[in-house]
Amino acid sequence: MRFYFTTLGCPKNSVDSEMMATLLQQAGHTRVEKPQRADVLLVNTCGFIGPAREESFGVLRELAVRKRRGQWLVAAGCMAQRYGDALRQQVPGLDAVIGTQSWPEIAALFEKLAARKSGQSAYTLVRTEGNLVASVARRAETGGSAYLKIADGCDAACAFCAIPLIKGRQQSKTQDEILREARELAEQQVREIILIAQDTTAYGRDRGERDALPGLLRALAAAAPSVNWLRVLYAYPQHISREMVEAMAELPAVCHYLDIPLQHGHPEVLRRMRRPHNLEDVYRVIAILREAMPDIALRSTFIVGYPGETEEEFEGLLAFMREVAFDKVGVFAYSPEEGTAAIELPDHVAPEVIAERYEQAMLVQQEISRQRNEQQVGRKLDVLIEGVGEGLSVGRTYREAPEIDGMVLIPGEAEVGSLVPARIVAAQEYDLIAEFLPQDAQTADQKASDMRVL
Repeated sequence: MRFYFTTLGCPKNSVDSEMMATLLQQAGHTRVEKPQRADVLLVNTCGFIGPAREESFGVLRELAVRKRRGQWLVAAGCMAQRYGDALRQQVPGLDAVIGTQSWPEIAALFEKLAARKSGQSAYTLVRTEGNLVASVARRAETGGSAYLKIADGCDAACAFCAIPLIKGRQQSKTQDEILREARELAEQQVREIILIAQDTTAYGRDRGERDALPGLLRALAAAAPSVNWLRVLYAYPQHISREMVEAMAELPAVCHYLDIPLQHGHPEVLRRMRRPHNLEDVYRVIAILREAMPDIALRSTFIVGYPGETEEEFEGLLAFMREVAFDKVGVFAYSPEEGTAAIELPDHVAPEVIAERYEQAMLVQQEISRQRNEQQVGRKLDVLIEGVGEGLSVGRTYREAPEIDGMVLIPGEAEVGSLVPARIVAAQEYDLIAEFLPQDAQTADQKASDMRVL
């Protein structure tokens, strides 16, 4: 059968989609790029917060309306896992639901669809026991960059987050599985591997390994030496060890970039969130990172409008943002999630106040981002080219993660997936402007000659 795939939500969903596509192709099915050519319309949904669920509902309903006779519509992913009943009720024309614990059985689901009779109720394949972090050979779909999921699920008890309710407790892949995936991606000429999990710094803790990420980084650098960049996303602040910082500083392939989702900058709000609330620890970790790697780019995310957030606490967040001056920041409006502890808290903030605070926080960060970007002007950096058109190349340096950070715009055209030297010549709030350099030009991104160790 021919299948059309749409992926919504986070990079972890993208990895699952790539693996599902591989399993289907191994079973003899063919992927197509247009829904009208497909026998099966497959949507990997996101159910993390309200807006993501609405987007998932919208995409499924649109496909259901446009579905022609003889086509099947399948919902996979987080929405299917947690809200399968609602999907079946609210999306007429939905033929099957397959959850996050069951997606390796996607080929068997296709067989059941082929045998399904008209008028039968939607087929459901949703398991609720345990967690699943599978490792399937796959092809990268993002040019020179690929995500590698090292664990899934979460053991943290953040009061606002529904991920443990959807994915279950953390489960880490074995190092052997991860290294095999990395080698397979390297064979596909992938230039950048991005390590992802709900908390990458908790890797191995479910197996009793207290600080396994530094060893994994060293093993990856040795196993896939042709990969130019290893990037780490989603680091829990209290799990960033001195050994991890040393590995980042010592290994030339590891990007001097770290995403540390802090969620707020006022200790009382953090306490209500059930997050680490000792800001002195956060300042200490950031100081260690910047001392070991003065060129490091740091990213964080913050939630505004959390239940009980006072004006004073919000001003505390803005002051924290100004003091730390993260290079990149994502701001989110609080979304009440069914089943979480936060929804039971008193003093929920009015939607119009949340919207106003969101705008204020974004304005503060825009100025910080511009200042941090202006500091890059004059630097010579390697740029991973991700798109070309009309005499313009678009890419990223080690300082930008795909899909969430800004871009580097370079007049002229280079090959998509190539890593080329460039000089930064101008800065905007989120994006950088650069010019190409000769291919043999020495760049600051060649860290082997400038390693700094704690």
